[in-house]
Amino acid sequence: MKPLYSLLACIIGFFLDLWWGDPQGFFWHPIRLIGLWISFCEKMLRACLGKKEKDLYVAGVLLTLLVIGVSTGLPALLLWACYRLHFALGIGVESLLCYFVYATKSLRVESMKVQEALLEEDLPKAKRAVSMIVGRDVEPLDQEGVAKAAVETVAENTSDGVVAPIFYTLLGGAVAGYCYKAINTMDSMVGYKNEKYKYFGRFAAKLDDVVNFIPARLSAFLMLLVAFVSKGLDGKNAWNIYWRDRKKSTSPNAGQTEAVCAGALHIQILGPTYYFGKLYEKATMGEPDKRVAPIMILQVNQMMYRTAWLALLLFAMLKYGLLQLLL
Repeated sequence: MKPLYSLLACIIGFFLDLWWGDPQGFFWHPIRLIGLWISFCEKMLRACLGKKEKDLYVAGVLLTLLVIGVSTGLPALLLWACYRLHFALGIGVESLLCYFVYATKSLRVESMKVQEALLEEDLPKAKRAVSMIVGRDVEPLDQEGVAKAAVETVAENTSDGVVAPIFYTLLGGAVAGYCYKAINTMDSMVGYKNEKYKYFGRFAAKLDDVVNFIPARLSAFLMLLVAFVSKGLDGKNAWNIYWRDRKKSTSPNAGQTEAVCAGALHIQILGPTYYFGKLYEKATMGEPDKRVAPIMILQVNQMMYRTAWLALLLFAMLKYGLLQLLL
C-alpha cells in the first residue's frame, strides 16, 4: 500500500504549495540546505583536488555523487522511519517533503512582482524584481526587456520548476523528487560554461539535461493543449512555432516550452543576452507580431498553472492505473 500512500502525499504536497507557496526566509528549507551542501562540497573538493582540467572534471563528478547521495539518502531514511512508526505519519512527512519540492505558487508570485512594478512604471523596481528570478544581467534591459525576461523564465521554469518535480515525485515519491531537485540545483549553481565552472560543472549540467529530457517534452505538449483551449492564446501558432523553433535554444530542453509560449502569445523572445557582463548571442524564438507587454506575464503564469494542473492529473491517473495493475 505504500505506493498509494506516496501518491496521496504527492497530491497533498501539490495543494500545500498552491495554498502556502514557498516559505520566505526559512533557513531549514530542504532546497536551501541542498544549496549549502553544494557550496560546502565545492569548496572541499576544490581544496583537495588539483586545478587541472581532468582534476576539475573528476571533482565535479564527485560533487554530483555526494550531493545526490545525501539529498536522497536523508529523505529516504526519514520516510522509512516514519512509515515504520505509522502510515499517517509517513504520509504527513512525505506530503511536507513534496511541498518543499514544488514551486508553482512561488514562481507566479515572484514573476507577478515584475508585472506590478512595470504597471507602476517603476523600472528600477521591476529590474530588482526580475533579478530575483533570472540569471542574466538586468541593468541593460528596458521595460520591454524586463517583461520579456519574466515571460521567458516562467515559460522555461514551467518545465524544470513545475512539471518535472511533479513528474519525478509521482514517479518515485519524495525521494525521487529530491534526487531531481539536487541535480537541478547543482545545474543552477555550477552548471555554467564560464572559466570557473567549464569543467567542474560539466557533469552536473549534462546530467540535468538528461533528467529534464522527458519532462521538458511532456511540458511542451501539455502547454500546447492549454494554448488550444485557453482564451487569448493561439494554439495553432504555438504548434507551428514549437515545431519550427524548439531546437534553437542552446539548451536541449529549455526551448521546448519557450517556443510554445512565444507562439501562443505571438511574441519574439530570447536573442542577445548579457551574463556577468559578457554578451551572448542567442537565436530568437517566435515572431514579433506583438510587443512583449506586462499583461503577458499574467498570461504566461495562467499557462503555467493550467499546465501544472494537467500534469498532476495526467501523471496521477497514470500512476494510479499502474498501481492497480501491479498491486
